[in-house]
Amino acid sequence: MARARLLGLTLLIAFSLAGCREAAVRYNTRYNTLLQEELPRPLPIPVDGVTASHLQNTWGSARDGGRHHKGIDIFAPRNTPIRSATAGIVEFKGMKGLGGQVVTITGPGGYRFYYAHLEDFGLQEVGDWVEPGEVIGYVGNSGNAAISSTHLHYGIYEPSGRAINPYPLLRGGQPFSLVGETQTAAK
Repeated sequence: MARARLLGLTLLIAFSLAGCREAAVRYNTRYNTLLQEELPRPLPIPVDGVTASHLQNTWGSARDGGRHHKGIDIFAPRNTPIRSATAGIVEFKGMKGLGGQVVTITGPGGYRFYYAHLEDFGLQEVGDWVEPGEVIGYVGNSGNAAISSTHLHYGIYEPSGRAINPYPLLRGGQPFSLVGETQTAAK
C-alpha cells in the first residue's frame, strides 16, 4: 500500500509541476478511490475470443532454474487484443527480463496486474489511466516465451508484492465483448 500511495503522490507532484494542479488533484482523488476499492470477483478474461473453458490452471508449474509459474498462460493467436481487466494506472510499459514486452497496471486495492510476452503495446503511456476493457497490448511470445506458442502470461500481485493465482478469479469470468472504437486501438 505504501508503494501505491507513493505512486499517487508522485503523480500529484508531476501533474502539479506541469502546471495542471486541478487535474492533479482530480487524478489523485480518482487514484486514492481506486486503492480503496475491492478486487472484482470474478475478473473478466483479458484476451479477446478466450472463454473460461479455454483456461488452464498453470499456476505453480515448474519452470527452468527451479522457478515456479507465478501466473497463468492464456493461449491465443499472435496479435489478439489484450484488454485491461480493471480500471487502473499504467505503472510499467516496456521490456522486462523473462516477461519480454510487459504492461503492469495498478488496479483496485493496489493489486498489480502483470501482462507479459506481448507482441506489441496499446496506445497508453506510463501514468495513463485505463478503463476495464481498454486494449493495452497484443498477444505474442516475447521474452523467454520466444520458442513457445503465443500467449499472454497473466499475473496478479497483492499490494505486498506476493503473487496470487489468477485462475480462480478468471474461471467464472466472461470475455469482454467489443463495444466500440474507444476500446479498440488500431492495429
